[in-house]
Amino acid sequence: MDRDTTSEMNSRPQAVQGLVFGFLAYGMWGVFPLFFHQLREIPSTEVLMHRVVWSFVFVLSILLLLGWSRRLRQAIFNPGLRRGLVVSSLLVSFNWLVFIWAVSNGRVLESSLGYFLTPLVSVFLAYVFLNEAINRWQWGAILLAVCGVLWMLTRLGYLPWVSLALAISFGLYGLMRKQLKVDSITGLTLETAILLPLALLFWAYLGAQGQSHFFFNGWRDSLLLMASGMVTALPLLLFAAATKRLSLTVVGFMMYINPSLQFLLALFVLNEAFNLDQLIGFCFIWLALVIFTLGSISAHGEQPP
Repeated sequence: MDRDTTSEMNSRPQAVQGLVFGFLAYGMWGVFPLFFHQLREIPSTEVLMHRVVWSFVFVLSILLLLGWSRRLRQAIFNPGLRRGLVVSSLLVSFNWLVFIWAVSNGRVLESSLGYFLTPLVSVFLAYVFLNEAINRWQWGAILLAVCGVLWMLTRLGYLPWVSLALAISFGLYGLMRKQLKVDSITGLTLETAILLPLALLFWAYLGAQGQSHFFFNGWRDSLLLMASGMVTALPLLLFAAATKRLSLTVVGFMMYINPSLQFLLALFVLNEAFNLDQLIGFCFIWLALVIFTLGSISAHGEQPP
């Protein structure tokens, strides 16, 4: 048996594992609305605070169990990395807050639209800040997405700010993290560590005002708030495992699982209203994503072997 055949046979289980990890990661992100919908009676800022606290506890525990404490120390003593993670921590916390608020206020359709828009926003931000090339397919996709947003603005009478806030904040977060030399788990540990003092101060303030829901709103909500840390970190671990086993092209296609699931949950489980004008706006975005995907395949095919 030649070396190429052996290598191909060894790579197949890795690819299958990668697909399983990827589907689990994006599937978990896609059903996030169901989890945070259970906490809709608690103020979004308090849910965010607990998500920060328990995410830190969970990811730090995982990092120590994996024996990655050296990575953490190296990252802590890197001034440039620390400064970058301060910015990324603010971006990800803003993204979390908007998403939690959207779920609590019955606007999951808008959040799904935001994550449909994210790949297009990311490409445009890379063009602006990193001077990465955009082909004509991708420009066409961006133009269609803009038309979709303008359609919603003119026909629905309001700017889909939830969608834009999620797409832009996550796009900027991805742009920032792309330039920081740190793995996802170490990065999230430090991001939540940066936010932790503010979260604990806010928790103390709520307790002093008698407004804390933790332990005072029943054991169910307390357990859900604690579980928000695990729910945040688990798909990230699965995603990191998937990216090591799959090509970026495959991972890019799987990205659409998340907003698709959110869209379906909003319609058929959470029973959000959906009219013809919204459908037309979504169709602009979906067509943009089809063109964007074709453009990505075209660009990949033109690369030298």
